[in-house]
Amino acid sequence: MNIKIIDGKITEAELREIAKEFYGEMVKGVVDIEREVVAMGGEYHMDANIALAENGSKNNDVWGFNWYFGKDGDEQIEYISLINIRPELDNRSMEVKNPAVRAKMKKIILRYLT
Repeated sequence: MNIKIIDGKITEAELREIAKEFYGEMVKGVVDIEREVVAMGGEYHMDANIALAENGSKNNDVWGFNWYFGKDGDEQIEYISLINIRPELDNRSMEVKNPAVRAKMKKIILRYLT
């Protein structure tokens, strides 16, 4: 499985190569909002989540998202994943509802993927 942990700028070509394995025009990712690293790839968000956990991330710091190549601006990032269901963090749905968490996610994601 082609999962890449990203802590620096990645080109669109590199990201598209990761996306080819499963979804093509979309790639699943997870972001550690404390360590400010991203893992991209896998069939499920949990695949990238496991890669980050093995790399030192703590579960409560990692949030899932989808990245769409064919969309612009805010529509490129979809803040929806099964791993985001975290009642203990007051997130009871697959979508990240907390504006502060979403803002952190977006800042880190855009730093590396654009």
